[in-house]
Amino acid sequence: MTTDGRTGPGGSGTRPDEGDARPRSLFQPSTTARLLSRDECQALTQKLLGFARADETRVSVTSGARGNTRYAVNQISTAGDAYDASVVVRSTFGRRSASASTNRLDDAALRSVVERAEALARLAPEDPEALPELGAQQYGEGRTYADATAALDPAGRAAAVRAVTEPARAAGLVATGFLDTQAGAVAIATSRGLFAYNRRTGVAMTTTVRTADGTGSGWAGASDADWARIDPAALGARAIEKARRSANPVAVEPGRYTVILEPTAVANLVQLMAGAVGARQADEGRSFFSKPGGGTKIGMKVVDERVTLTSDPFDPEAASAPFSGDGLPLGKTTWIENGVVKDLAYDRYWAQKNNRAPNAGGGFGVGSLRMSGGTSTLEEMIASTQRGLLVTRLWYIRPVDPRTILYTGLTRDGTFLVENGRITRAVKNLRWNESPVFLLNNLEAMGRPVRVSASEDGSPGAAIVVPPVKARDFNFTSLSDAV
Repeated sequence: MTTDGRTGPGGSGTRPDEGDARPRSLFQPSTTARLLSRDECQALTQKLLGFARADETRVSVTSGARGNTRYAVNQISTAGDAYDASVVVRSTFGRRSASASTNRLDDAALRSVVERAEALARLAPEDPEALPELGAQQYGEGRTYADATAALDPAGRAAAVRAVTEPARAAGLVATGFLDTQAGAVAIATSRGLFAYNRRTGVAMTTTVRTADGTGSGWAGASDADWARIDPAALGARAIEKARRSANPVAVEPGRYTVILEPTAVANLVQLMAGAVGARQADEGRSFFSKPGGGTKIGMKVVDERVTLTSDPFDPEAASAPFSGDGLPLGKTTWIENGVVKDLAYDRYWAQKNNRAPNAGGGFGVGSLRMSGGTSTLEEMIASTQRGLLVTRLWYIRPVDPRTILYTGLTRDGTFLVENGRITRAVKNLRWNESPVFLLNNLEAMGRPVRVSASEDGSPGAAIVVPPVKARDFNFTSLSDAV
């Protein structure tokens, strides 16, 4: 929490809890600890642009709060709330650009950050791929903000933790986990007349429950923009059941198995395709989407015809920001449709070079991802499997070969052997080498898509909606004794 003048426009710098020792969440509105409104951001960006003397200027304003609660051994271990607001100024002279930032919002600091950006820009080398800043744009109304998330305070987080830890303690188990809540606002303005503003929230709750002897481990997690759509008690119950069932695992031989991947495991792998859809990498022969002999695989079938992958900023379950970091309006993009590559991510420069409209900001990035699904349930997938493995989630995922989107990692917190249509026992974790492309070519069944928590660090991460799947020939390479 800042106390030295780093306040919103017109703020006094007074401590929000001055004269009041009661703890409270920084998500709650006050003179200093809140999101900057559209009007405040507009006034702030206009002030910054008024100080500018560069050929072109872009300013970005972010404000936000973040609250977190960690728990271990069935009790809260740490909790905290933090708030900050900052500006980034990007100044351009011809083809020379540079940026400077500050989290002081008084007039002297704002003037200084503009001057610093301009001084650096004059020294920067020319960028042969420089493009002019965008002018005024039209944006759809963002769907990334929920009051329930913004209002979640330390007491609410503690209650959510108790919904997990108390049943775990009663069952003689040990619960550990992380609850991360974020609320923020971002505004972008340019000297050419662009102004964009969006509020966003995100929350993720994850828990790992272990048996007293340490041999069994179960995980459950959820992520959403809206805290009202997360049920902590249900997460705890799922992790408890997995912990019980995963105790005393046995070793199985590595090899290729039929797998039933729960939605989180599917997202852990399939989301890796989002980082591979850059059109430039494909055109330059550096990615899976590069066509042999030159060009890209747009129009080619690359996975099972049941698979469609889309990104939509206005998806009710998987919304993301309606504009990119340079202010480019974003809409729905279909990357793969019925197994066929339909589009790749073109930033403004590469789109201009290819005489087409851009659909991604600089550094592209996919803000959300939705995968099509089917009607099979996990129970039906298990019942139809002669011999295979049921996997809760994947972990410690690292790249091996970008040309095939091949990654390696481990199973974790609930891996089970399926024999003759039923789960027979828990198995020790395994290392795998696999590509989402291979997985999506070996599908046997898919279930209903759901929103999942797929980030390894426990943060809300990108919005991911995927189904559980059953697939053949998943490649497990070695055993792991880690629980």
